Amino acid sequence: MISHEEKVIVVEGKSDKKRLEKLINEPVKIICTNGTLSIDKLEELFDELEGKDVYILTDADDAGAKLRKQLLHEFPNAEHLYIDKMYREVATTPFEYLARLLLSANFLVNKTYYM
Repeated sequence: MISHEEKVIVVEGKSDKKRLEKLINEPVKIICTNGTLSIDKLEELFDELEGKDVYILTDADDAGAKLRKQLLHEFPNAEHLYIDKMYREVATTPFEYLARLLLSANFLVNKTYYM
């Protein structure tokens, strides 16, 4: 069976993933790195994401910046989505803010969160 999930968002944690799943209204694979990536996990991720539209959404803190830098090196064509530093974590960023961010990256978003 062919996967219809051509868009992939890489986030740090499960709470980030759950928050985005409530917002996104289309088939999107959301991958959690759990904050760090080993060489083996990175290679596995690279194979899995080849040929897909990759988006990186990490927390606005030092750990998020470190992970983003690592992913930038491995996925130079990925689109980076940034939350405002005042929110610090994707998991605590207001739904309305995340909805606008996702809409600006051409994701279909549940209308409940941006009307």
